[in-house]
Amino acid sequence: QVQLVESGGGLVQAGGSLRLSCAASGRTFSSYTMGWFRQAPGKERQFVAAISGSGSSIYYHDSVKGRFTISRDNAKKTVYLQMNSLKPEDTAVYYCAAALYSRLPSVAAQYDYWGQGTQVTVSS
Repeated sequence: QVQLVESGGGLVQAGGSLRLSCAASGRTFSSYTMGWFRQAPGKERQFVAAISGSGSSIYYHDSVKGRFTISRDNAKKTVYLQMNSLKPEDTAVYYCAAALYSRLPSVAAQYDYWGQGTQVTVSS
């Protein structure tokens, strides 16, 4: 059992930055692949980024490559998403997720646990 709590969302202007955090509880955090997904009103949940348990494998959606950075600190049981050069189309609720088995880290159905989400709004 894993509980995930996101924080760090807010309202920023286009071109600005935000850093999201996802704090996890549980005993086996380092065994989980961690992912970030986002969902805008009226749209399906979209993959953003993922990182393997050790941090050795990282995946990004093409739309955020070069702008977003995912990282993790297993000692703190925390995953981060640094978001730079934000665009209005990045506006969404951002969700942290944990997957015990992760052969397809970009697929939402692969994840076992989800946080409550944090709102990111980018104004133009």
